[in-house]
Amino acid sequence: MPTKRDILELAKKEGVSFLRLQFTDILGINKNVEVPASQFEKALDGDVMFDGSSIEGFVRIEESDMVLKPDLGTFRILPYDDEGGKVARVICDIYNPDGSSFAGCTRQALKRQIARAKSLGYEMMAGIEAEFFIFQLDAKGDPTTETHDSGGYFDLTPVDRAEEIRRLIIKDLVAMGFEVEAGHHEVAPGQHEIDFRYAEALETADNLATFRFLVRYAAYRHGFLATFMPKPIFGQNGSGMHTHQSLFRQGHNAFHDPKGKWELSDTALAYIAGLLDHARGFCAVTNPLVNSYKRLVPGYEAPTNIAWSMRNRSPLVRIPDKRGTGTRCELRMPDPSANPYLAVAVQLAAGLDGVERKLTPTDPVDKNIFEMSYRERRKYRIDELPRDLHEALDCLEKDTVVRGAMGEHIYERFVEAKREEWQEYIGRVSEWELTRYLGQY
Repeated sequence: MPTKRDILELAKKEGVSFLRLQFTDILGINKNVEVPASQFEKALDGDVMFDGSSIEGFVRIEESDMVLKPDLGTFRILPYDDEGGKVARVICDIYNPDGSSFAGCTRQALKRQIARAKSLGYEMMAGIEAEFFIFQLDAKGDPTTETHDSGGYFDLTPVDRAEEIRRLIIKDLVAMGFEVEAGHHEVAPGQHEIDFRYAEALETADNLATFRFLVRYAAYRHGFLATFMPKPIFGQNGSGMHTHQSLFRQGHNAFHDPKGKWELSDTALAYIAGLLDHARGFCAVTNPLVNSYKRLVPGYEAPTNIAWSMRNRSPLVRIPDKRGTGTRCELRMPDPSANPYLAVAVQLAAGLDGVERKLTPTDPVDKNIFEMSYRERRKYRIDELPRDLHEALDCLEKDTVVRGAMGEHIYERFVEAKREEWQEYIGRVSEWELTRYLGQY
């Protein structure tokens, strides 16, 4: 962990002109307060305040002063120069002026679940595969859903500038200290995925917040739009955020048992059972947009049913083949619009609940669930994910474990914002409705 003095010396040596104090609001949007070099020392001491009432879901106007306390280990110099010189960033936790933790800080919500895991003797390791689309801008610079890209999954031939932009994004990530494992074209035209190495849960969430910013900014700098919207194009696959996760105990993977069935430990099975048990409850957090549920429909590889499997990709939870240190489960429902800290926190909370209650999952389903009849799904006791954001919020309200992981402040403001989003959506008249009904009735 670097000291304040280390950072100040490095910033001076590298000619850093501005420091961005980065944090994430309840809805998962990256925010920052930028300070000049003259204020670096004050910022690194955690003495910079901001108006929390101006941030979605934070505080009321009468309690608006918030303090940004930087995590010095997250200091990074951005791999490009803005006008005015080099820029660095450091990720911050949010505190009240009296020094107490702010209840609306989602990063600290994740820290609480990490501490809970530690009290049980575990450390969560996670790796995230976040997909995104690269689209063209129109002549006015406004976003479109147009792409001349005709590539497919793992396409080898560069078919347009989007391939070049993906390589530039990877270059930026590596410069920021990411260990990028792979980058490739995804199934839909214009869709891409970049995978970075698994890490401890908080580092993974920090990496995802940084990743989303870098991807969008790199595309913007080259005249394109990168979007993590889950389902931007009708009739094409949406973008997922598959989350690989495991628990470690004393440096060893607690999910692996060479003598266990499928070489999975009782801890692994209980964790999987916890994810399945709470999937409907945390779906509003991992899939937080009205648009998220346009992705969670049959026929586009995204899961719609609550089940698990070894190799089959249609269930909610998949167990990759690798065993030993690499033993893990993959939750396939989240999408990349989710708040990184809340998404990881609720998954960890659900898994730990399964471990604490010693839950046992139903048998794995190795048939293609998408091709099963309703009667077959009932036979295997396969439940379904919520069909829309409204139903997902109803499920969240009933799940005390997920609500507890969020904390009441975050939960109340999250649900309030999402209920408003739903009401705005259902009040709109769509093109589909006009096409379907206008002339017929």
